[in-house]
Amino acid sequence: MNSIDSTLKITMYVKDGCPYCAAARKHYSELGALIAEINVPKTPGAKEKLLSLSGGKNIVPVIVGDGDIQLGFGGG
Repeated sequence: MNSIDSTLKITMYVKDGCPYCAAARKHYSELGALIAEINVPKTPGAKEKLLSLSGGKNIVPVIVGDGDIQLGFGGG
């Protein structure tokens, strides 16, 4: 039997202590999304990837999912 996986899968670029990252994490968790987090300061190469995704803006969170890129969350 084939089933279509309709679960939202996102990747979030975050940093420790970021209230906007925490709000995004809570929001997407409540939606039942599968979240892969990349801690930018602690992950080699993550800052370069974040800058590439964000058009050069040094902002977190950067949320990537379903073909979309969202910069910031709730004012971030």
